[in-house]
Amino acid sequence: MPASPDASALRPGDALGLGGDPVLGPVLAAVPLPCPPDLARVLADWLGWMGRERRASPHTLLAYARDLAAFLAFLRDYRGEEVSLGVLAALDAADFRAYLTARTNEGLSRPSLARALSALRNLFRWLDREDHIHNAALDSLRTPKLPQAVPKALSEEEAAETLAATRDLQDEPWVAKRDLALFTLLYGCGLRLGEALDLDRGDWPRGEVLRILGKGRKERLVPLLPVVSEALDDYLEACPFPGGPGTPLFLGQRGARLNPGVVQRQMRRLRALLGLPESATPHALRHSFATHLLAHGGDLRTIQELLGHASLSTTQRYTKVDSVGLARLHRETHPRAR
Repeated sequence: MPASPDASALRPGDALGLGGDPVLGPVLAAVPLPCPPDLARVLADWLGWMGRERRASPHTLLAYARDLAAFLAFLRDYRGEEVSLGVLAALDAADFRAYLTARTNEGLSRPSLARALSALRNLFRWLDREDHIHNAALDSLRTPKLPQAVPKALSEEEAAETLAATRDLQDEPWVAKRDLALFTLLYGCGLRLGEALDLDRGDWPRGEVLRILGKGRKERLVPLLPVVSEALDDYLEACPFPGGPGTPLFLGQRGARLNPGVVQRQMRRLRALLGLPESATPHALRHSFATHLLAHGGDLRTIQELLGHASLSTTQRYTKVDSVGLARLHRETHPRAR
């Protein structure tokens, strides 16, 4: 009988037989699981279930696989033995706290830490439902929260994780694409939620500029990033409701114009999933758009036009860039600093 494959080098085409899986194959090829093949098969089943039943995106599956690999590696070193289902069944709250402490010491951000804990909770609930093991120790742990006194803008990492996790909250594929398109539009173009929801299909251009009617009936032109156009086109192709130019661009599940309360509820779910602060709202994506542009060298006048502000002072108060960012921008752009 051939020797079992080395767990540290486990690949989809080996013991797991997942080389033909278009999603799990690349995920497990990129992130080998440091555990024996029998446990790796069970964990691959969970990842497959996440993809099929929960419709987790490949990006989310890859993130969960990395979190899982880090957890397994920690347990192997922490307990000094190979990780098995028996080891997982015997873990207590102190073991999970030790893992979270170790990841924090490695510099993992709080949103990423919250996602890692969410992945473990999901895994252990699935293991319980499938009668593999029964361990409720995670129920006593609280999801890490960000401090209340934080800027209203999301960090670049938080914004990226928010978009990546958006589709995973919806069971209906076209609704998931709608939410991703909407949040991508808010962050990629700096729109107010009301401005986005007021758009009709006839307002959606096939070019590179979107015309927005903002506060006070003031019109402005907003450049479209390719990623925004691709997300909107993907949503419209999947949307089951046909419509002409006067049809709302963003529709609810019954075909009417999407209600802002539905969007706010989705953002609250994302906050809970990622451990984001209460200030992480759809409007925070607009705030993040402006803050991140300014942090990367965008000038206030241009950002003012993109946001549709009547005065520059409003833009200055809105972005609230920290003094360190302003000092860096000053050093890099002022002629006498060169």
